[in-house]
Amino acid sequence: MSHVGVPRGTVRKRRTLALLTTGVLTIPVLAGCSSGDEEAPRGVAQDIAPTARQAVADGSTVNWAIDALPATFNAFQADADSATTRVTEALLPTLFPMDKAGQPRLNPDYLESAKVIEREPKQVVLYKLNQQAVWSDGREIGAPDFVAQWRALRGKDSAFWTARNSGYERIEKIERGADDLQVRVTFSKPYGDWRSLFSPLYPKEITGSPETFNDGARTTLKNTAGPFVLRGVSKADGTVTLARNPRWWGDKAKLDTLIFRAVAPKDRTKALTDGTVDVADVDPSTADRITLARRDRGGNGQPLTHGPGADVLPAAALYSYAVAHGSDEKAAEAEQAARAKNRKAVLAYAAEQKALRDFAVRKSLEPAYTQLALNGESGPLADDRVRRAVARALDREELARTVLGPLGLPAKPLGSHLALAGQPGYADGSGALGEQNEKEARALLADAGWTRGGALQQPKDTKAGSEAEKKGGKEGEDGADADTGEEKKTTGGAEKEENAEKKDAEKTDKDAEKTDKDAEKDEGKADKASRDEEDSAASRDEGLYIVGEDDKPAAHAPAATGTSAVPALAPARHAAFQSAALLRQAAAVLGEDGAVAAQDKQPGGAAGAYAPAGTPAPAPAAAKGQLGKDGKALTLRFVLPSGPGSQSLRTVGDKIAAMLEKIGIGTEITKVPDESYFKDHIASGVYDLALYSWPASAYPATDGRPIYAKPEPATDGSLLVEQNYTRVGTDHIDQLFDRAAGELDEKAARDLMKQADARIWAAAGSIPLYQRPQLVAVDKKLANVGAFGFAAPRYQDIGFKNRQAAGSSADRKK
Repeated sequence: MSHVGVPRGTVRKRRTLALLTTGVLTIPVLAGCSSGDEEAPRGVAQDIAPTARQAVADGSTVNWAIDALPATFNAFQADADSATTRVTEALLPTLFPMDKAGQPRLNPDYLESAKVIEREPKQVVLYKLNQQAVWSDGREIGAPDFVAQWRALRGKDSAFWTARNSGYERIEKIERGADDLQVRVTFSKPYGDWRSLFSPLYPKEITGSPETFNDGARTTLKNTAGPFVLRGVSKADGTVTLARNPRWWGDKAKLDTLIFRAVAPKDRTKALTDGTVDVADVDPSTADRITLARRDRGGNGQPLTHGPGADVLPAAALYSYAVAHGSDEKAAEAEQAARAKNRKAVLAYAAEQKALRDFAVRKSLEPAYTQLALNGESGPLADDRVRRAVARALDREELARTVLGPLGLPAKPLGSHLALAGQPGYADGSGALGEQNEKEARALLADAGWTRGGALQQPKDTKAGSEAEKKGGKEGEDGADADTGEEKKTTGGAEKEENAEKKDAEKTDKDAEKTDKDAEKDEGKADKASRDEEDSAASRDEGLYIVGEDDKPAAHAPAATGTSAVPALAPARHAAFQSAALLRQAAAVLGEDGAVAAQDKQPGGAAGAYAPAGTPAPAPAAAKGQLGKDGKALTLRFVLPSGPGSQSLRTVGDKIAAMLEKIGIGTEITKVPDESYFKDHIASGVYDLALYSWPASAYPATDGRPIYAKPEPATDGSLLVEQNYTRVGTDHIDQLFDRAAGELDEKAARDLMKQADARIWAAAGSIPLYQRPQLVAVDKKLANVGAFGFAAPRYQDIGFKNRQAAGSSADRKK
C-alpha cells in the first residue's frame, strides 16, 4: 500500500530533539478525562498465514515490492525511509523488536538478558549477549560496538551526521562487564525507554568514524549480523538482493535469496500479474481485484461481470453494433476502432485477473494512524476555540467507517495520539476535547467572534487577528496579523471599544439568526433538502483548486479597488447542473473517476450558459450560512495529495469539508503532487488543514515528544519546527513527556503519557481519525509473511509451504 501521507523517514527519525508548536493552552481539569475505565480494546490480529518451520520448504527466492531503493542503509540519518527499515531489519541486530501487541520483547538471537541492575545513585543496565552472536566477518558482537554507536549518536561530535540522539545523550559511560559478553551501560539521568537504544546495532567499523558513518553505510553494508547478508544493489534493476547468511547462528533462513524490488504503488498490479513480485503492499482497488479473481475462479469461461465494458447496458451494446455496421462509413469506422480497443482491453484485463488468482490479500491494521492536522501558527486556527470547533464538528466514526468498513476491518475511531488499540498504554483520551456536537462547535466559533453576516461587516481600523493572538501578551507570545504576520498593535482603550462594538454586532447577529430560523420553519422541507444538497456540492466545488490547473474559480480573484462595479453575466442555474451531469457521464465513459476538473467548476455553472444581462449570480445556500468576522469569511486551506494511491485521503477530506460546512466553515481544497505534499506544504506550514499519518511506537515518551513538543523560536524570528507540523504545543505537555522519559516504573510512565495525551487532545492541533489499513498481496503458497500489524517480520521463517510450490517468480512464470 502506498505510504503517501506518512512523513519520509519517520520510523527512525521520531527519536530526535525537542519539537515545536505554538501557544500555551488554558484547559479545564483533565483528571480522569478518559472516555471510560473499561479495558483497552484489543488490536486486530496479524494476517501472515503462520506456518511451523518444518512445514516450510528450504530454498527458493522471494521478490518483495518496496516503494523505492533505500536512500541510505544508515537508519540514523535524516533521509532514512521505510525501505531502509525493511532492509536493515533482515541484516542487523534489533535487540528489542515489537511483538504482536506492540510491546518491545527481548530478542534471544542477540541477548540472553538485559535489565536495570541499579537505580541509585545512577541507573545501570546490564546486557548479557548471546555467546554465539557474531558479525558476518566472524568477530563477536561486544562492548566496542555499543561504545562506538553511543559516541556517534550522543550529539557531542557534530562531525557525525545523525538525525536523532534521543536517549544516547543520557548515557554517561559504557564498560565491559564481567566478561566480553557483558556490556554495562551507566546513565547520567534516568531513562525509561532504554530498550529503544542500540537498535539497529551497527558494527564499530561503521560507527567508529564520521567518514564511515556518514558515507560508508549509505550504499552498502559490508559487515552485518542477521539471517541474511547484503549481496548487492542494482540501481538499473531497482533491486536490493539479500542472501542467506552462512554465519547465522539462529534458525536457518528458509529462503536462499530475498530480493527487495522497487515498484511504484501505481505499478503494483502489473508487477503481480507478470510475476515480478511475490509480496506487495496494495491499495483497496488492487485488493478488490484479487478478491474478484479468486471469486471468479469457477466461472466456467463466462464473461467477467467487472472490468472494461462490463457496465455497458444491452441497449448501449446494441446501439454500438448498429453504428459499427451502419451506412455512415465514417461513424462506423470510428465505432469499429473503439470496439476493437475495448475488446483488447477486455482480453488484457481477463488475463490479469487469471494471474491474480495465485495471490491472496492478507489484511490487518498498520501500526500507524491517520490524523487531521490543524496548523495553529497563524490565521483562524491560531485561536484554540476555532481548532476545537473544527474537532467538535467531525464525525470520526463515519470517517473511520468510510476507510475501514469496506475492507471488513474494525471501524472504530482512534482515541489516543500515543498508543494504538491493543497496546498496553492505550486509553481513549478524546473526552478531554469532547464528543461531536455541532451546536457546541458553533458556540465556540461565536465566542471567537465568527458570526453569520460577519463576512459582510466593514473591517475595523485595527488589524484582524485570532483571539489567541489577542491573548499573546498574557501568554508571553507576540500577536500577529492572520494574513500578513505583522505584529498586532492595539491599545487598551481601542480594545475596550472594539469589545463593545463586537457585543453589539453579536447581539444583532443573534437577532438576525432567530428571525431567519423562524422564517425557515415555514419552508418546504423536501424542497429545502434537495436545494441544500445541490448548493452544498456547488459551494465545495468552488473552493477546489488543483495545483497545475491555474484556471482557479473567478470567485477567488481579488476585486479591484477604486473602480466601479462591472456588471457580470451570471451562468444559468439549471444549465450549470446539466453541464456538470454531462461532464460526469463523459468522464465515466472514458474510464475516469468522474471528477470535474477545476477549470470546469466555475462558480454558478458551465461557461457559456448565461442568465439575462444584469441578473445577479445565485449564491449557494451553504454560502449564506458561512461565518465571517471583520469582513472576512471563515475559509480554511485544505491541502490533500493528488496521486492515485491517495484516493482514500481525498474521500475523507471531502467528508471533512462537508462536516465543516454544516457549522459555517468553508474550505478551499488544494490537491498537490504526492512528492511535494510534505516538503512544500506540510513541513513548510503552507496549509490550514491536512491529512497525514504517524507510525506507532513502543516508546511514546521518546518518539512522541518531537511530534507534540512546543516550538522554539529561531534567531530569525521563525519557529523551529521539526516534526510538530501543527505548530501547536504547551509547556505542560513538554513537562509530562520529560517526566515519563525519566520514569523507570512502566505503569507510572504510562499514566504520565495518558495525561499528556489528554492535553494534546485539548490543544486540538492533531485529531486522530483511524488506524491505517494494511493490505498485502501475497503469493498464496507463501507462509509467515503478509500483514504483520505491530510485529517485526521474522525473515528467517518466510518461505513456500512445501517443496512442490517452491521456486522463484521467474521459475513459476516459465
